[in-house]
Amino acid sequence: MQRSVIYQDEYLVAINNPLGLLVHRSMLDKQETKFAIQLLRDQIGQYVFPVHRLDKPTSGVLIFALSADIAKKLGEQFAAQIIEKTYLAIVRGHIMDEGEIDYALKEKHDKIADKMTKLDKPAQQAVTGFNCLDKFELPFAVSKYASARYSLVQLTPKTGRKHQLRRHLAHINHPIVGDTAHGDGKHNTFIRQQFNFHQLALTCKSMLLTHPVSKAQLFLRCDLDKNIFDLLEKWHVSHHQIHKINKL
Repeated sequence: MQRSVIYQDEYLVAINNPLGLLVHRSMLDKQETKFAIQLLRDQIGQYVFPVHRLDKPTSGVLIFALSADIAKKLGEQFAAQIIEKTYLAIVRGHIMDEGEIDYALKEKHDKIADKMTKLDKPAQQAVTGFNCLDKFELPFAVSKYASARYSLVQLTPKTGRKHQLRRHLAHINHPIVGDTAHGDGKHNTFIRQQFNFHQLALTCKSMLLTHPVSKAQLFLRCDLDKNIFDLLEKWHVSHHQIHKINKL
């Protein structure tokens, strides 16, 4: 299983990670046998060091360092939240053209993975900017309305809380399509049955960071997730518009 490498030099490598592939072994998915860190190591023939993660249902840009020192330097940028990340999502409803969600999030814990974590932490500041790229109205009555509405949204998280984008979009009543934890079950079922779309409609499209050695600005960008691309085509988004989206 070849990883799609979008950037590589002697210090780091970035891939377009498919949804469903964990970065490394996790107590939450003991049955999994394939991991991005293992597959990429075998592909490029050298050890790689993970410096951040993507949720299992989220595809997109994933960065690895090629040494422990570079991993430390990149990790400091992620921890300081100075790396600019851009995500694309399809959400339920017609969202505002642009805005910012400033809504503190209480840290959510998993009984297995977070069993040693303090449970009494106060809610942490969480901020997400958004920009609507396109809106859709489909002639299907999914709930009480005569048509089903959706929006394609560019998301720029300014903090990095657990499941921040999914929780923030649900908070403003525009949950991400395919989100089984925070989303709309009726719309998720409709999208699965009508368009054969069986995933979370969220992808990390690009990152802007400082190269840990040259100190130059490094812009990493991947193509739109294929299944999201196919869904947009079914909704008659033009190739010109999709090309513009791929340049984000």
